[in-house]
Amino acid sequence: MQRSQLVRPAAMFWGLTVFMPVGVPYLAAILMLLALFVAGDWRDRARRLRANPMWWPIMAYVAWTLVVLALRPWYPETPSNLAHGLRIAATLLMALALTRDEAIWALRGFLLMALFNIVLIAMFWTAIALKIYFPVLEPWRGVIFLVGNKSISNALLFTILGATAAVFGLQALSEHRPLRALSAFAVTLAVIVIITFSLPSRTSLLALLLVIPAACVHQWRGRLKVLALALAAVGAIVVVGLWNSPAVQQKFELGVQELEQAQTGAVSEGSWVVRYYMYRDTGRMILDRPWMGWGIGGWTAQWHLRGPKLLADYNMPHNDFLWMGSQAGIPGALCLLAMMLTGVWIGWRRDDLYGRYAFVAQLIALIATNANSALRDAQIGLSLLWVSTIYLRLAQEQGDAWRGLLPRRGAPPALAGDVRSPGQA
Repeated sequence: MQRSQLVRPAAMFWGLTVFMPVGVPYLAAILMLLALFVAGDWRDRARRLRANPMWWPIMAYVAWTLVVLALRPWYPETPSNLAHGLRIAATLLMALALTRDEAIWALRGFLLMALFNIVLIAMFWTAIALKIYFPVLEPWRGVIFLVGNKSISNALLFTILGATAAVFGLQALSEHRPLRALSAFAVTLAVIVIITFSLPSRTSLLALLLVIPAACVHQWRGRLKVLALALAAVGAIVVVGLWNSPAVQQKFELGVQELEQAQTGAVSEGSWVVRYYMYRDTGRMILDRPWMGWGIGGWTAQWHLRGPKLLADYNMPHNDFLWMGSQAGIPGALCLLAMMLTGVWIGWRRDDLYGRYAFVAQLIALIATNANSALRDAQIGLSLLWVSTIYLRLAQEQGDAWRGLLPRRGAPPALAGDVRSPGQA
């Protein structure tokens, strides 16, 4: 194999491993970095990166992190927090440095493994219902059961798949292809079932509920009557088919109860109780030192001083903007926000199917960054950031950005549709 071709299997390997325990995506990231180093073409990749709208937000984020590192105190957690902060930038840069063909390989890996995992989950629960023994290998435990942050990561990855299928289904409806639309919506429905019952995640449910209407706005923003009908239909489906589900109502009612308990001073391990105290106390950290924060790694030390003793073992505030703001001040939080919003804007400004794919993927990443440590926590960030940025990278290609995803001689590629260049209306 020629050196220049090493990047494609490395990119696909990372896509294939995003659902695996965190050590495997770490290995994939290292192999990706080595492949990029060995493959050469550094000038072309550097030129591609410098021309990317994401370049300056990423550079501002890295530069401000290093400035704060140099000027503010160091803590025992400084090395790990610095490594995670730079890993965020490195993941973005590696994905954006790929050629279109290399990014397609990464996307193939993700979609293939996501669909395989849906089948695996269906087989497992069918076997349980029929009282048939079904062995669960350790690498797939976090795919089938809720076993910590890796399962939250997997739920968010399924959410990207479900949103992708919904976007494709909406496009198929507009092209009067009902069978394609129904097939796509079936995938979205399967994802809803997974993130409601198998991997219950309020963040994932909320993200899916928000991005599907946002996709309608993206698709029909120039046709207000059609947009109003689409939003009404989506709203009716959400209210009747999803919000009335006892399982969904129970999850959000529990969250409201936890918030009410926290406001009265109760302390527990409840998800929204933890967030209440983290957001409150981290906000106070930022107000105390708004310009340069407490230093890289400083959140943990301040949390031990301010937070409830029962929750002292946490090492991140479940919100990446608060994490960055507490350690690097408001400018640091704004640098991170600029990176995320630039990705959303790139997807928004391309008003075709491929821009819409990137738009919803970036929105899901943005929502997860607000509701969880979706970037700081490598169990989530190594996979979610890689996949969402692959979508973004492909949205920056002209014309049929997903061409060749499923190469078939004499037939159009899967998930193809409204093909226009980014500058066309």
